[in-house]
Amino acid sequence: MSYDVDIFNDMLGVTFTEVNQYDDDEIVFKTAEGEKWRMYHAQDCCECVSIEDVCGDLQDLVGHPLVQAESVTSTTENDIPDEERVWLTLKDELNNDFDEDQLWTFYKFATIKGSVNIRWYGTSNGYYSVHVSLDKIEGV
Repeated sequence: MSYDVDIFNDMLGVTFTEVNQYDDDEIVFKTAEGEKWRMYHAQDCCECVSIEDVCGDLQDLVGHPLVQAESVTSTTENDIPDEERVWLTLKDELNNDFDEDQLWTFYKFATIKGSVNIRWYGTSNGYYSVHVSLDKIEGV
């Protein structure tokens, strides 16, 4: 199943046995029942999408039911929270060839143990997608 709003509802109440980040382009959530959620972006030409920051400890999402799972997306500088604007200014100073289409996505997860915010940032020449995929794979 590809990413849609309902997938976050499917994650609520789930207890993960593992949550792992692989480089700056994939996070995998696993359950004891063999379910797996994979958050990633399939890179293509003329675009760059990556995990820019993980605020919190991914291990806080292990061993307790998920009580929060949501995403917040912004596409313009005015949508960016003040605390993130410093980072945006720094990013603009870098020579980025794929800056026609920009998308920030903040994924917010929490258990009673703690919360984690995962910030993805994507740039493209405007033709390629900068969206993050979240797929649920059962029976893995």
